[in-house]
Amino acid sequence: MKKTVVLNVVALSPRLIGEHTPFLREWIARGQQASINPVLPAVTCSAQSTYLTGKWPSEHGIVGNGWYFRDTSEVRFWQQSNKLVQAEKVWEEARKRDPNFTCANMFWWYNMYSSVDYAVTPRPLYPADGRKLPDIHTQPMELRDELQKELGQFPLFSFWGPKADITSTRWIADASKKVDQWKNPTLTLIYLPHLDYNLQRCGINFDKISNELREIDDVCRDLITYYENQSAHVILLSEYGITDVSQPVHINRVLRENGYIQVKNELGLETLDAGDSRAFATADHQLAHVYVQNPGDIPAVKEILEHTPGIEHVLDDKGKKQYHLDHSRAGELVAVADSQSWFTYYFWLDDAKAPDYARCVDIHRKPGYDPVETFADPNIPLLPLKVAGKLLKKKLGFRYLMDVIPLDATLVKGSHGRISKDRLDRPLLVTQEKQLLESDVLEPTDVFGLILKHLES
Repeated sequence: MKKTVVLNVVALSPRLIGEHTPFLREWIARGQQASINPVLPAVTCSAQSTYLTGKWPSEHGIVGNGWYFRDTSEVRFWQQSNKLVQAEKVWEEARKRDPNFTCANMFWWYNMYSSVDYAVTPRPLYPADGRKLPDIHTQPMELRDELQKELGQFPLFSFWGPKADITSTRWIADASKKVDQWKNPTLTLIYLPHLDYNLQRCGINFDKISNELREIDDVCRDLITYYENQSAHVILLSEYGITDVSQPVHINRVLRENGYIQVKNELGLETLDAGDSRAFATADHQLAHVYVQNPGDIPAVKEILEHTPGIEHVLDDKGKKQYHLDHSRAGELVAVADSQSWFTYYFWLDDAKAPDYARCVDIHRKPGYDPVETFADPNIPLLPLKVAGKLLKKKLGFRYLMDVIPLDATLVKGSHGRISKDRLDRPLLVTQEKQLLESDVLEPTDVFGLILKHLES
């Protein structure tokens, strides 16, 4: 099989290719480009699983970045076990065709306990004293120490949160080259998240995102040059495009005001009691799964949401089937935001009663996705001193709460998840193997077959 690498440049859309991305502009012009019709929801876990299985969410089961686990009555986002993906992966099919085939998965999601030969993924340490320490999980396990000895500790706090920047993306790129030099995999999947951060903070504002575009252009130049020097086929793609938004929709507050949400008082703060709520939503960018315990409540909940400003569609069973979301993990209803809106997970009505995790970067305890985690609260007096004090506690081994995230959802200026109408805002796929790309418009399920074609060409 032919050595192939897939560069997943998160949030890259045709609208962003231009003066600030000179290498990509020229490289794309030399190759063949196609627009990918986004999967719904157009979010990381659903898009990646669709690309890697050639199946829709209705078949592979990844209906979002997280969902409500009905058997344990828990909302869980950003799970990592590959066993959650209920379909065969592209590397498994490739291995059937060539027993000498090997695959390295560098930070694509659901990368733990999979059947790839080499895997690297973020996996923080959580000691009993309450600290969160940067680390990775690898297959084989010894790769973890080898990479961090060569490249230093994985920069977790630049991977997500207020300090998210190019540092983590560069580490992933450098780690990918190291794994290639050490293991020479046939297929390498590389996740480059950098554009995601400031595009959610700022939207499509070139005055504010031009530096990020230049930085990702440099990383892509380095990787593409390296792999082309290895005579590898290079596929460049993205999962979604980010567009401007101006209106957060507090969908759980709407449900609470209508008597469907149950909260629990914990030391004077409120937490969501999902198992005892008649209806609640798991917010995921511009899509929200709405779980309704009593089927008799579904029509009333649907009507409430259809009259909520910022919600464009509310999918019932028929609508879910139309968009390939008819899976048992999906909500009884699925709400889709309009082009200017996105969903918060907020369920409290008084910020003084918001749970302690609301003001922290805490992707696993929040019952929904929270892009406000990319901001530090501008209203905290002497914020740098406060952060320094908390970091000192961390170094000394004391428990600490890094509660510096604001509760102002209007700070977010960019989002994704719905299906954008304009192809300039849709994900793309580019290859230099022009003969393998027979159409300029692809379904997301087509990516699976295209990867195999590159491997076999």
